[in-house]
Amino acid sequence: MTEGPAPGVGGALRLGTRRSLMATTQSGLVADRLTARTGREVELVGVTTFGDVTKAHLAQLGGTGVFVSALRDRLIDGDIDFAVHSLKDLPTQPDPRVVIAAIPPRDDPRDALVGRAKLADLPPGARVGTGSPRRVAQLRALRPDLDYVPIRGNADTRIGKIAAGELHAVVLAAAGLGRIGRTAEVAQLFEIEEMLPAPGQGALAVECRAGDARMIELLAVLDDRRTRSAVTAERVVLAALEAGCSAPVGAYAVDDGHILNLTATVVALDGTRSVRTSTAGDPSAAMELGRDLAATMIAEGAGTLMGERTH
Repeated sequence: MTEGPAPGVGGALRLGTRRSLMATTQSGLVADRLTARTGREVELVGVTTFGDVTKAHLAQLGGTGVFVSALRDRLIDGDIDFAVHSLKDLPTQPDPRVVIAAIPPRDDPRDALVGRAKLADLPPGARVGTGSPRRVAQLRALRPDLDYVPIRGNADTRIGKIAAGELHAVVLAAAGLGRIGRTAEVAQLFEIEEMLPAPGQGALAVECRAGDARMIELLAVLDDRRTRSAVTAERVVLAALEAGCSAPVGAYAVDDGHILNLTATVVALDGTRSVRTSTAGDPSAAMELGRDLAATMIAEGAGTLMGERTH
């Protein structure tokens, strides 16, 4: 991984990535796939983002954008040709300077409990680490007697707190654990029915400059139509609820090629109340489905539940 803006030898494409093991691993997967399909060489360019250096918890920062803006700045400055993000980290507000040129096929969207026992088997008062209000709210609905501890850091740091005796378990995205080869430590995968994932969880976004027609065309070979329609619907729900990724909002959609099924929930942070609704329709109407579902949720009181997270 290079440090600076210079193009790679032989005209290699420069892919900007955060420096964490998970980020470089998923960027490497995208790079390898692009090379296999186009024959173009790709080199990784490491970028340090605000989310990587701040000590504040992500929920306090609003969550979205803290891992993204530095990569976008390097992209606009021409230091890199394209960038890879975890889609759930992307703000829902569009940036006119960039375009999501590809959303590759989604990996496992579920949340995973890493620890020595399943959630139901943890002793009362067990300390479970997660930096996500969405996870905390849904976990409290399942086990209100546990102590949910805000944590941050990379996967190794979080998992290390279990071995150190600071925590009984941590909750992380299954897709990320799979990408870095840590699935053997998963005690439980939460099914979609019991814990809805973050909008876009398990998917990657490949961004380039909005005016770079050559790069947009090149990256299109990575795009998966069904994944794109599904995560579009999920993210529209989040945007229409005017919530960031730090809000207790879960959403998941599946495009089977004919019908797009979308389910979303907003859960009070104490886990006692929730609004959960579903809809289905034509995949080409993903944005309309997301907006309509969000409107239904607001009518059922979702806005009140989200507002309570700051009280």
